[in-house]
Amino acid sequence: MPIDLTKVRNIGVCAHIDAGKTTVTERILFYTGKIHKMGEVHHGTATMDSLQEEQERGITIQSAATTCPWEMNGVEYKLNLIDTPGHVDFTIEVERSLRVLDGAIAVFDGKEGVEAQSETVWRQADRYAVPRICLVNKMDKLGADFEYSFNSIKTRLGANAIAIQIPIGQGNDFEGIIDLMGMRARYWSSENHGSVIVEKEIPEHMRAKAEEWRRSMIDRICELEDSLLDKYVHDPSSITVAELMAALRRATIDRRAFPILCGSALKYVGVQKVLNAVVDYLPCPNEREDVQGVDPRNPEIRLTRPHREDAPFSALVFKVVADIAGTLTYLRIYSGKLAKGSRVLNPGNDRKENISRLFEMHAGDREALDETGPGQIVTVVGLKESFTGDTLCDPDHPIILERMTFPEPVISMSIEPNTADDKKKLGEALTTIRREDPSFRSNYNDETGETIISGMGELHLEIIKNKLVRDMKIGVTVGKPRVAYRETITGHAEKVRGLFKKQSGGRGQFGDAVVNVRPITKEQAVAEELVMKNGVVFVDSIAGGVVPREFIPSIEYGIRQAAASGILGGFPVIDVLVELVYGSYHDVDSSQIAFEQAGALAFREACSRAKLSLLEPIMKLVVTTPDDYFGNVSGDIASRRGHILDSELRGVLRMITAEVPLSELFGYTTSLRSMTQGRASSSMEPATYRLMPDRLKDEVLAAL
Repeated sequence: MPIDLTKVRNIGVCAHIDAGKTTVTERILFYTGKIHKMGEVHHGTATMDSLQEEQERGITIQSAATTCPWEMNGVEYKLNLIDTPGHVDFTIEVERSLRVLDGAIAVFDGKEGVEAQSETVWRQADRYAVPRICLVNKMDKLGADFEYSFNSIKTRLGANAIAIQIPIGQGNDFEGIIDLMGMRARYWSSENHGSVIVEKEIPEHMRAKAEEWRRSMIDRICELEDSLLDKYVHDPSSITVAELMAALRRATIDRRAFPILCGSALKYVGVQKVLNAVVDYLPCPNEREDVQGVDPRNPEIRLTRPHREDAPFSALVFKVVADIAGTLTYLRIYSGKLAKGSRVLNPGNDRKENISRLFEMHAGDREALDETGPGQIVTVVGLKESFTGDTLCDPDHPIILERMTFPEPVISMSIEPNTADDKKKLGEALTTIRREDPSFRSNYNDETGETIISGMGELHLEIIKNKLVRDMKIGVTVGKPRVAYRETITGHAEKVRGLFKKQSGGRGQFGDAVVNVRPITKEQAVAEELVMKNGVVFVDSIAGGVVPREFIPSIEYGIRQAAASGILGGFPVIDVLVELVYGSYHDVDSSQIAFEQAGALAFREACSRAKLSLLEPIMKLVVTTPDDYFGNVSGDIASRRGHILDSELRGVLRMITAEVPLSELFGYTTSLRSMTQGRASSSMEPATYRLMPDRLKDEVLAAL
């Protein structure tokens, strides 16, 4: 049977850490009949938090996918649901999930409103043009304030927020919600886990407030469409609820509006109405634009794939997980059909892959499929050469879909195996983790004999260490976390020669390259229409054939290898433009290896002359603290070479936004707790790289 795409929704649940995403997901699984006993995050029993680390810490670390049914008005819908992490160290999980979703439920804490990571997730969703509905959760929490949270979505995110529900009471007085479309009050009972919804008239003391919010809702929706606005001006009473919902749906799909709902997932209030809103306002796969890609044989040719079964097959790999049954590869299918046993092409590496088995996922469990079609999120077994971000397609109709962008790691630490057996297992384990997690890096330093692992934060590296020791049973000793610095140049150097010449009997080696170098930022490279790869722009300005064309890629390769291994302290060199201007060759002795060496020599010498310096990662730090401790916290930030960008008073709490070098933030959470008697919290995310003061640069290099 062909899949009716109008009955499919691919959605994600995303938000700041502790806003209640996983609890919302747990309730969704219960109400859709996928589980019959609800777990709790604080008990470590949440279905979607299947890793031991997740259960112990009460946080989500890796996104989990599940498929569940939802019946509304006698029609059954299929929801492909992804629960994503809120902690910034695992932002890559949010990034790759949003890339393949058609819509999202953005969850906000009813007391805190928009928090630091909420903004990050919102920007990621904007980047992938994902429509959203918003749930103001935790309305039962002491201090919850719906109006404040609603306004923070409008002001801090710049979103056209339209409330379609308001709470009946808040904090300890929270009882239920008022549906502004139908103007009815709804109540839930925790005795039956909120399965029974009681509908009543709006309480008298809430009627005036509900009327005011409804007028505002109708005003905002009518502004979205000219035909409704005309009706609103001439005959407002003729506007029907169906017209309002249809207009709001169109605006939500176009991201011109964001419906706002409220509730308390922990107290079972409002989750079913969130599911109804998913069906009512978020798009089905064929309401999204046809997926875009390029022809791998000619990247200038743009291609599209419609969401149809009769179109050529195309899918995107968005997650790879090592499993007992083999490597599980998560796919979002955009067009065509996929059957188990079929053969597909990875156009990125021109390898053909076999789909040996096909599954529909339910968190840790799976259901075998024979065939599936467009708009579906499934996992397959059998892929060996395909990784996160790769495209899979019909071998006769190749296409490469837009890749995801992954952030560079900002922190690293050394890791050493305890025994020879551990050493062998460690290499294999790190390869497996790299396949699963594109934000993780590892490399072996030949000079020191150390293996260096790099990630997005202290928690990220700690989770990886625990995975190696506890899950993979590998004995390792780890060093202290250290900052992932970068090197760059602050000046120019012109006509610097790299001459590689060796003669030791028989055929010799001869390569000669002359380069200019200058600083360049990513933004400048875009403005000058230059291609920056791993922080380096290479420009070929060779004229007159002084270096044969076949040796120029070798020179570029040598330059990029030298940049990756660094010059000052072994840190990658970035933000540099290298222009190849001259060189020479020998008819017999010149080779690709010789010109690689010549390119590397020229690059190192030119950068040394152009004055090398260190760049350090700067973090955006957001601290929420009682106002009484503002002086202590701001003074401490200043002592860490931090710079306060913004300070906002929210009731008795002060929200401080600052930029602080990562090297000054090790152990910051513990320090913050001690100076505020445990009452402050913080979150941080990578912001940028900046030049280090010379004195500190010398200290870092001396310690290497």
